[in-house]
Amino acid sequence: MSAPPASECVDAGDTTWVLLSTILVLGMMPALAFFEAGLLRRKNTLSIITEVFVGLALMQLMWYMVGFSLVYDDDNWGVIGGFDYIFLNGLGNVCVPNAPTIPGLAFASFQSMFAAVTPLLMTGAVAERMKFRSFLLFIILWELLVYYPLAHWIWGQGFLKQWGVFDFAGGIVIHTSSGTSSLVLAMFLGHRQDFDKYHGEFPPHNIPLAALGTALLWMGWYGFNAGSALSAGTVAAYAISATTVASSVGVIVWSCLSLFRHRHVHTVAVLNGAIAGMAGITPVSGYIESSWAAFVAVIIAVSAYLGIILFKDKLRIDDALDVSSVHGVTGALGSIAVGFFASQSVNPDGPNGWIYGNFSQVYIQICAVLLTMAYSAFWTVILLFTFRLSKFFKLNVEEDIERVGLDYYYHGDVAYHHLETLDTDELDKLTSATIEAVRHESHTEGDQTGNEEFVIYDSDTGSAYARSFLSVQEDRGRQRVSSFEVGEESHLLSVDEANARQATASATRSRPMVFVRQDSVLSVPEDVRRGLDARKAGGIRL
Repeated sequence: MSAPPASECVDAGDTTWVLLSTILVLGMMPALAFFEAGLLRRKNTLSIITEVFVGLALMQLMWYMVGFSLVYDDDNWGVIGGFDYIFLNGLGNVCVPNAPTIPGLAFASFQSMFAAVTPLLMTGAVAERMKFRSFLLFIILWELLVYYPLAHWIWGQGFLKQWGVFDFAGGIVIHTSSGTSSLVLAMFLGHRQDFDKYHGEFPPHNIPLAALGTALLWMGWYGFNAGSALSAGTVAAYAISATTVASSVGVIVWSCLSLFRHRHVHTVAVLNGAIAGMAGITPVSGYIESSWAAFVAVIIAVSAYLGIILFKDKLRIDDALDVSSVHGVTGALGSIAVGFFASQSVNPDGPNGWIYGNFSQVYIQICAVLLTMAYSAFWTVILLFTFRLSKFFKLNVEEDIERVGLDYYYHGDVAYHHLETLDTDELDKLTSATIEAVRHESHTEGDQTGNEEFVIYDSDTGSAYARSFLSVQEDRGRQRVSSFEVGEESHLLSVDEANARQATASATRSRPMVFVRQDSVLSVPEDVRRGLDARKAGGIRL
């Protein structure tokens, strides 16, 4: 592909804006990690962060080696590019046709962020239950088979571009493709443990961390959308305006829907509303007037909220962080909105939509969205069936690993190095295999006092610690109770044998306990013990 030398084509202002936008979009990926980690349970915090950071590095290297060339080199059969630009060879001193006023290397760097973030969006769908190595191999293959061809079809010189399909900043290429694949992934992986108990909405462990991630995503999205203008001009200004309007509308709509459905304005709904609005406006942000952007954003936000109800509540698909709705549904609708509301008065290089007299753009966009969904789903299914046949790249983690969390097993560390409370259900599972050995003398008359020991099982570090406590048993009317005193802490619980397990679970909320009598140590169940680093503590070895 011939290209003019940079000395004849580079505009300093445009180059500066695109480079700044590149940095803004780069910041969206750690922001995505913070957002998702905060919405998950604490025992899987590091797993999602590690997937995002390692995935980012892999996708960047792939783009550097071959990705850019396959997407933006000369067309082959309308399907894929060539190999003239492998390792970004020769891009530093030329301008490419897609970005005629900036160095080709700046354009390649900006597009590398899009190539990286697309498969990383799927981390939200597979969170807490997909094996680390399997996820990495999956996104490598998915990038080659799905993202690069789609990007070439629409943004390169592929057949969809020749059809007249428009996607300003990735509604089809990024959000529709990853959202569709996320839905397929969630269906293949099945439910997380306790899906029915929480109706798929597991309690987030750190909403402030999720809010921090959302704030950084919000800021970075201006580079994502407005940077796609590839120039510091009017189109970038329109994109910023549309992004601001859509994100704000998304927050308001989701707040109202949350209030109507739950009688509370849930913070998580506010955060997801902002992201849904921005994801939906992405493909049309550089083609639409701000007034129409607000109208489109309302439709997008309501549809995303209803999508969660459909997929998770009605169809019971465990898309952990609702990627299929917040990104997939919104990306598809925003892409179709190009066919209705795009205006060449906003962007002369874009199309006119139906309201400006061009009805044909509607079915062109719809066909492109449907084709993208089918193509993404097809290759995702093929890859997942292939993984199922593999012995080394199984998809799901083992049940015991899922129960205690992926952090320590896969990454050898934990997010929070201190003992924290397991929720009642987790504690109940932890002690269920051994609780029958806990038999205090509940039928003995009179009060009893004695020194005993318990083991604190720390699910974060996978370690067990022995502590001594003072056990006081006494009669209080018709109920026999035990008070366990540990330092300044005291827990009161019933020791009636019929309710021993529930009493243990509910009474030890501030310390997960596995009890021992006198010098007899209760072992951690075998399925929990595997993969854990139990060590000596207080003279007791598990």
